[in-house]
Amino acid sequence: MFRRFAGGFALYAVVVERGAADPSPSGPGDLSGESTARPRILLVEDDPTIRQMTQLALERDGFAVATAHDGADGLSAFRSQPPDLVILDLMLPGVDGVSVCRTIREHSVVPIVMLTARSDPIDVVLGLEAGADDYVTKPFEPSILAARLRAVLRRVGRHDSSPILRIGDVEIDRAGMEVRVAGELVGLTPTEYRLLLELAENRGVVCGRERLLEEVWGYVWAGDTRLVDMHVRRLRVKVGPDMIETVRGAGYKLVKG
Repeated sequence: MFRRFAGGFALYAVVVERGAADPSPSGPGDLSGESTARPRILLVEDDPTIRQMTQLALERDGFAVATAHDGADGLSAFRSQPPDLVILDLMLPGVDGVSVCRTIREHSVVPIVMLTARSDPIDVVLGLEAGADDYVTKPFEPSILAARLRAVLRRVGRHDSSPILRIGDVEIDRAGMEVRVAGELVGLTPTEYRLLLELAENRGVVCGRERLLEEVWGYVWAGDTRLVDMHVRRLRVKVGPDMIETVRGAGYKLVKG
C-alpha cells in the first residue's frame, strides 16, 4: 500500500506543480484516431492513481496514451490497436508484467519500458530477460519517464542508408534494419539491433558500458549498466555466443570476422 501511495503522490505533486489548466482525464483512450505526429503509448498499470496521473502527464508531453488496468486487458488492447511503445507495470494482478512482456515479444519487437516499484536486481533482470528495452523505478517524475520514452523512440526511428555490414556469419542490413546469421533472418528488438550495430561499427574496439548506454539508449545521465549486460546476453543467444567478447572491467567488443 505504501508503494502505491508513494508512486501516486509523486506523480500527483508534479502534475499539480505545473499549474496549467488540467484537461479532464481521457480514460482508457483510443489510439486509432490520433495524429501520426503523436507517439502512441499503451500504459498497462493496475494502480488507478498512477495510471491516471501518468496518462495525464504524458498526454501533456505530446503522447497519445491508451490505458489498461491489468495484464489480460493490456494484451487485448495491444492486439486491437498496436502502439508505438508499451509501458508495462511489473506487478500486475492475474497475468503479471513479465508474462505480458514475453507474450508481446512472441509476436512483436515494439519497444517495452517496464515500471517497477523497486530497483531489486531480480525484478530488473526478470523484466529485461523477458524482452523489455528499459525500466523505470517508482516513484518517478513524469518528465523523467517522458525523456526515457523519447530516447527509446529516437533509437527505434534511426534509419541508416549505409551498405550492408558483414562480420563473419553475421550480416547487418543497415538500410532495411535486418540481421542475418548464416543467411537466416534473426528477429532482434530495436534496442538489440542498435546495440549490435554499435558494436559492429566498432568491431575489435572495446566499448564501455557507459558509452553504450549513451550511444544505444541515448542516456546523457547515469544509467543502469545492467541494461547493457542483459541485452548483450540476449544478443549472444541470437547471433552466437562467441561473437561478443567480455573485456573484464572495461566493457564489450565484437570479435573481428
